[in-house]
Amino acid sequence: MHMRQYVSRIYPPLPPAIPSKPVNSYIIDCMYTDTYVWLKNGAQFWFYPTSVQYGAVTGYRWTGASWTLYGFDSRLIDEVSCQPVPTLL
Repeated sequence: MHMRQYVSRIYPPLPPAIPSKPVNSYIIDCMYTDTYVWLKNGAQFWFYPTSVQYGAVTGYRWTGASWTLYGFDSRLIDEVSCQPVPTLL
C-alpha cells in the first residue's frame, strides 16, 4: 500500500471553505494539521505538512482528488492558515 493511499483513506475531509488569509503565520505551527498555503507567486492550496526543516517543507498536497507527496522551499510561503492544535493545560 502506498503511503499516499493510506493517508487519503484515514484522513478526515477538508474544511468546507477556504480560510481567511492571516497577517502573520508560521508553517511550523501547522504540523500534522489541515493547512491552507498561500505562496508568494500567487499559488494557493491545501497542504498537510509532515516535515519542516531549514529551507524545506514536505508533506501532502491536495490535488482536488487525492493527496500527493509534495515538497517545496519554505521561503516561497507568503502565509498559512490552520486550526490550532489542542493542547493539554
